[in-house]
Amino acid sequence: MGCVKPALFALLVGASPVAAQSAPPSWFSVARTAVYQTGDSWTDSGTLYRLYGVQSCLRGTSITNARGLNRDCGEVSLAMLIALVRDLNPQCYPAAALPERRTVFVFCIAPRVAGSAAGSRIDLGTALIATGYGFAALRPDGSPVHAPYLVAQHVAQREHAGLWAYADLPEPNAIIARALRTEHSAARLAPPASATNPIAP
Repeated sequence: MGCVKPALFALLVGASPVAAQSAPPSWFSVARTAVYQTGDSWTDSGTLYRLYGVQSCLRGTSITNARGLNRDCGEVSLAMLIALVRDLNPQCYPAAALPERRTVFVFCIAPRVAGSAAGSRIDLGTALIATGYGFAALRPDGSPVHAPYLVAQHVAQREHAGLWAYADLPEPNAIIARALRTEHSAARLAPPASATNPIAP
């Protein structure tokens, strides 16, 4: 959900679970032809895939590195997603969907890697968030879309991992929350249509 408008954000977190549909979810790889959009999404064959419960840094926001240079925070998130997908080659399955927007929310799991415990797997969302290059997506009421991701985020924040090492980190959930509040306030204060467009007698 790396670059999402506030009104759309509220809709996205209310997507219909795929599990409620008749067909069971099927696993698939991220296509080599995929075009990465943000640090939590890519497109392929006209469908937008988003990591369920993950929020990347927003494009157009910036961080200042140790050399005093500004970098686009969204681009940094994007680069990490691409690197992890290429390194881990995860398998994904649909968790929810917005068919009218041709959007599918997915969980992506990588096979067990050498040296890890038997039976263990790497969740791509957890990997992004735990390394500090992704964030737990929050609902408009502030609750996490996927609670385990918020735990991973707290650990990354405490350890100043990844983007959390930057003092001027433009935390995306705070930006989205402010935009939602502004949008809500503007809607409340707007005069009724009849007041702005009176009908002449």
